[in-house]
Amino acid sequence: MKDVGVDELRGRLEAKEDLVVLDVREPDEVAQAAISGSVNIPLGQVIDRMSELDPARPTVVICAGGVRSAKAIEALTAAGYTGELVNVTGGMKAWLSQ
Repeated sequence: MKDVGVDELRGRLEAKEDLVVLDVREPDEVAQAAISGSVNIPLGQVIDRMSELDPARPTVVICAGGVRSAKAIEALTAAGYTGELVNVTGGMKAWLSQ
Protein backbone atom coordinates (compact mmCIF):
# COMPACT_ATOMS: atom_id res chain seq x y z
CA MET A 1 0.00 0.00 0.00
CA LYS A 2 1.31 3.41 -0.95
CA ASP A 3 1.46 5.99 1.85
CA VAL A 4 1.80 9.77 1.97
CA GLY A 5 2.50 12.01 4.94
CA VAL A 6 0.45 15.10 5.70
CA ASP A 7 3.28 17.42 4.61
CA GLU A 8 3.38 15.83 1.18
CA LEU A 9 -0.42 15.93 0.92
CA ARG A 10 -0.45 19.63 1.80
CA GLY A 11 2.16 20.26 -0.89
CA ARG A 12 0.18 18.36 -3.48
CA LEU A 13 -2.99 20.27 -2.59
CA GLU A 14 -1.20 23.64 -2.62
CA ALA A 15 0.21 22.76 -6.05
CA LYS A 16 -3.40 22.14 -7.12
CA GLU A 17 -2.57 18.60 -8.22
CA ASP A 18 -5.56 16.86 -9.78
CA LEU A 19 -6.41 14.39 -7.03
CA VAL A 20 -9.33 13.35 -4.86
CA VAL A 21 -9.14 13.42 -1.06
CA LEU A 22 -11.48 10.68 0.17
CA ASP A 23 -12.40 11.03 3.84
CA VAL A 24 -13.75 7.72 5.17
CA ARG A 25 -14.68 9.01 8.64
CA GLU A 26 -18.28 9.26 9.86
CA PRO A 27 -20.23 12.48 9.10
CA ASP A 28 -20.10 13.66 12.73
CA GLU A 29 -16.28 13.43 12.63
CA VAL A 30 -16.14 15.30 9.32
CA ALA A 31 -18.39 18.03 10.76
CA GLN A 32 -15.72 18.75 13.39
CA ALA A 33 -12.84 19.14 10.90
CA ALA A 34 -12.26 18.28 7.25
CA ILE A 35 -9.89 19.04 4.41
CA SER A 36 -11.44 21.58 2.07
CA GLY A 37 -12.81 19.93 -1.06
CA SER A 38 -12.61 16.40 0.31
CA VAL A 39 -15.25 13.79 -0.51
CA ASN A 40 -16.83 12.04 2.48
CA ILE A 41 -17.79 8.39 2.04
CA PRO A 42 -17.81 6.56 5.41
CA LEU A 43 -15.84 3.31 5.49
CA GLY A 44 -19.01 1.20 5.72
CA GLN A 45 -20.32 2.68 2.46
CA VAL A 46 -17.12 2.84 0.42
CA ILE A 47 -17.72 -0.32 -1.63
CA ASP A 48 -21.35 0.51 -2.43
CA ARG A 49 -20.36 4.04 -3.46
CA MET A 50 -17.06 3.39 -5.25
CA SER A 51 -18.68 4.40 -8.56
CA GLU A 52 -18.55 7.98 -7.20
CA LEU A 53 -14.74 7.85 -7.41
CA ASP A 54 -12.83 8.63 -10.59
CA PRO A 55 -10.20 5.94 -11.24
CA ALA A 56 -8.42 8.31 -13.65
CA ARG A 57 -7.50 10.61 -10.74
CA PRO A 58 -5.27 9.61 -7.81
CA THR A 59 -7.33 9.15 -4.65
CA VAL A 60 -5.73 10.01 -1.32
CA VAL A 61 -7.66 8.31 1.50
CA ILE A 62 -7.80 9.78 5.01
CA CYS A 63 -9.49 8.91 8.30
CA ALA A 64 -8.81 9.90 11.91
CA GLY A 65 -5.53 8.04 12.37
CA GLY A 66 -4.77 5.90 9.31
CA VAL A 67 -6.46 2.60 10.19
CA ARG A 68 -9.86 3.01 8.50
CA SER A 69 -8.26 4.57 5.43
CA ALA A 70 -6.01 1.51 5.07
CA LYS A 71 -9.07 -0.74 5.42
CA ALA A 72 -10.90 1.31 2.78
CA ILE A 73 -7.98 0.90 0.37
CA GLU A 74 -7.88 -2.85 0.99
CA ALA A 75 -11.65 -3.13 0.44
CA LEU A 76 -11.62 -1.02 -2.73
CA THR A 77 -8.70 -3.00 -4.15
CA ALA A 78 -10.41 -6.31 -3.34
CA ALA A 79 -13.59 -5.04 -5.02
CA GLY A 80 -11.67 -4.36 -8.23
CA TYR A 81 -11.14 -0.60 -8.04
CA THR A 82 -8.41 0.19 -10.58
CA GLY A 83 -7.44 3.75 -9.70
CA GLU A 84 -4.40 4.83 -7.68
CA LEU A 85 -5.10 4.74 -3.93
CA VAL A 86 -2.82 6.37 -1.36
CA ASN A 87 -3.14 6.18 2.44
CA VAL A 88 -2.49 9.28 4.59
CA THR A 89 -0.27 8.24 7.48
CA GLY A 90 -1.45 9.68 10.79
CA GLY A 91 -4.79 10.77 9.31
CA MET A 92 -6.63 13.88 10.45
CA LYS A 93 -4.87 13.79 13.82
CA ALA A 94 -1.57 14.40 12.01
CA TRP A 95 -3.19 16.91 9.62
CA LEU A 96 -4.58 19.00 12.48
CA SER A 97 -1.38 18.85 14.52
CA GLN A 98 0.60 20.58 11.75
